[in-house]
Amino acid sequence: MSMYQVPQRDISLILDEIVNYDTLCKLSGFEDASRDVVDAVLVEAAKFFETIVAPTNHTADGQGTQLKGGTVQTAAALDGVYDQMVESGWCCLNGDSDYGGAGLPSVVDLATQEMLQSANTALSLLPMLSRGVIHALSLYGSDEQKKTYLEKLIAGTWTGTMNLTESQAGTDLSAVQTKAKPHGDHYLIQGQKIYITWGDHELADNIIHLVLARIVGAPGGNNGISLFLVPKYLVNADGSLGARNDVAVVGVEHKLGIHASPTCTMAFGDKGGAVGYLVGPENRGLMCMFAMMNNARLAVGHQGVAVGERAYQQAVAYASDRVQGRIEGHDTNAPIIHHPDVKRMLMQMRALVEGGRALSFFAIAAEDRSRRNSDLACRKRDACWVEILTPLVKGWCTEVSMEVASLGVQVHGGMGFIEETGAAQHMRDARILPIYEGTNGIQGLDFLGRKCLRDGGEGLSSLIVAMQETVAELSNAASSLTLLVASLERAIRQCKEALDQVLSHPDDAPAIAYNCLLLYGNALCYWLLVRLAAAAQRKIDDGSTDRFYTNKIATARFFATQILPRNDGLLRSLGDGATCLESMSGVDFVRT
Repeated sequence: MSMYQVPQRDISLILDEIVNYDTLCKLSGFEDASRDVVDAVLVEAAKFFETIVAPTNHTADGQGTQLKGGTVQTAAALDGVYDQMVESGWCCLNGDSDYGGAGLPSVVDLATQEMLQSANTALSLLPMLSRGVIHALSLYGSDEQKKTYLEKLIAGTWTGTMNLTESQAGTDLSAVQTKAKPHGDHYLIQGQKIYITWGDHELADNIIHLVLARIVGAPGGNNGISLFLVPKYLVNADGSLGARNDVAVVGVEHKLGIHASPTCTMAFGDKGGAVGYLVGPENRGLMCMFAMMNNARLAVGHQGVAVGERAYQQAVAYASDRVQGRIEGHDTNAPIIHHPDVKRMLMQMRALVEGGRALSFFAIAAEDRSRRNSDLACRKRDACWVEILTPLVKGWCTEVSMEVASLGVQVHGGMGFIEETGAAQHMRDARILPIYEGTNGIQGLDFLGRKCLRDGGEGLSSLIVAMQETVAELSNAASSLTLLVASLERAIRQCKEALDQVLSHPDDAPAIAYNCLLLYGNALCYWLLVRLAAAAQRKIDDGSTDRFYTNKIATARFFATQILPRNDGLLRSLGDGATCLESMSGVDFVRT
């Protein structure tokens, strides 16, 4: 089993060429986050996650979590690890400095999130959910709520959860039955929630649950749902912890993967009512919760990148050591990494991971600019891009993470099917990601419905224009980039054709949304890989002989010839996607 190494050079190149960090750090509020400061931070973060967290991944997965005496017992391998994360300040680097946070750009926080996600996917979910609570409270919490909770959440001494799902209310949250009864300055919450990630544990002093519930007498459906803050332990006026709230964990799920992350069934109010505080306006809980959910969707998307990176590194290490069969030019048996088909699989893993990483950083950089740029027009454009990119990052990056992890098992051969090697764990862990925070089918519907049809394709068209600008910039590029530019031009034409198809047949959108999401994900990732390849070519033109740069061009070329052609089939499927489904009714799927 290989150790994890942070891909620092890849992240650095993205910060230079995709994020344009030297410009980003000049935005209001980021003046102290210069590139030399950030480089030092990321070096220290890499040491921590490589040496302290990464070795726990496989062991913690085997140990799992248990519910004993009403308390969740987490994997022994994690004992003290989260405390070290808190002490070292790695839980939330982009936390508001007004509440004790470092106030760094979110792209810097994203880099450390990836390190944690690759090091231990299950543990990474703990601060990921806390970030979502921080985001929701920052937008909709009262001044008193911010003062009471944000500092502890940002530091990580308290953690947060998101409580949406009930047994009868999964994707359709209009069916939520958890009740909230007014009681003085607070509410009493009663109901049960399922699939609550890190819903209970003893790694932090308090757990802050954000809970969707319906105030007694509120209208039915989505318009009658409110959001409540329900702490595990009540908080006294001086900020100290008080009595245990009427919140209990009544079950821990036995899952396919992420075994070290407790997924809990939570009971609120079994002893009369859990104390909860309204967050945001009454009956606008879904609006408030979506702020948290969209934050989580971007984070889950990057988890796909991180799991893929760990699977890739392990596959490379195994292929480098495993001697099997002869190849041309070798008199004896050679490591399988020299076999063409193994090289194909490793290149496919590498190209998908690097494309996803570039897409994710591009989205978070747009989010940073949308909040800090002094140019109103740029803020508006970037905010639009973030809305469009959120379902793409979540959907595309998690979809290909399964492909990457599966290829990792394949590279190992029979040993990949054996749990002891660790390759299977990455595949198991990756499988939840396309389901989390709205399935990828829902991401497709969001991408086409809310982010394309709503504005007549204006937002998507602005991204296509940005892609065309890259083609113009590289019109006189070196011969090594000619194929890449030609492939980018083809991808742009396909994006336009897909957009025209959607706009001219909007009723077909539900049937073709998923394929359209994949098409745009492939195209945008490739566009960003071309930009990285162009930057690498400039280094080569300046005299560099570093293989890192030639490999960047090779990765983009592989994507162009082996992955991007998938869009040919996806584009064709958009024309008949709705028609072929209409011929089947629900009962037709039952075998007779």
